[in-house]
Amino acid sequence: MRRLVEMHGGFVRAASDGPGKGSEFIVRLPAEALAAGAAGAEAPSAALPQARPGPASTRRILVVEDNPDVAESLVMLLQALGHEVAMARSGPEALEAAPAFLPDVVLLDIGLPGMDGYEVARQLRRQPELERALLVALSGYGQDEDRRRSRAAGFDHHLVKPVSRAVLQPLIASGQRRLAQNVS
Repeated sequence: MRRLVEMHGGFVRAASDGPGKGSEFIVRLPAEALAAGAAGAEAPSAALPQARPGPASTRRILVVEDNPDVAESLVMLLQALGHEVAMARSGPEALEAAPAFLPDVVLLDIGLPGMDGYEVARQLRRQPELERALLVALSGYGQDEDRRRSRAAGFDHHLVKPVSRAVLQPLIASGQRRLAQNVS
C-alpha cells in the first residue's frame, strides 16, 4: 500500500505505543489523487477538470504491468488525466494488444514473468505500425547498466518505480522519443 500511495504523491505513516496498545495509520494523498480514486475508472475526468489535458495532448497509452495494484493505479491516473488507456499483464498479452490498440505510449514493466520487458520492447520495435510509439521502461532498478539495457532494447525512456505523476505527465504530454541523456 505504501508504494501505491507514494506513486500518487502521498505518504503512509504508522505509529504505536507498543504491543497491545493499538496502532495509528496515517495515509495522506493529494486532493487530485483522492478525486481520481473517488471518481472511479469509468468517469474520472469529471473529478479533475483542471488536470485534464486538452484534446491535442490526449494519448493512447498501453500499460504493461503484472502487479495488479500498480497496473490499476496507473490506469486510473492516466484516465483521470484524459488519456485512452489499455492494460496488459504479460509480455505475450502486450504483443497481442499493441497492434490492435495502436498506442502512442507504452509504459512497460521490465520485470515481467516469462518474457521480460526488454524482449517485449524489441518485438514491439519490429512492428512498423508501432515505430512511432513512445516506449517507457518501468523498473525498480535505475543504474547505468539498467538504462543502457533499456536503450539497447529500444526504450525511449527509463523510469524508476514508483513513478510520480509529476514525472509521468509531462513525459507523456511531450511525446518525445529518445532524450539525449535518456534518464527521465
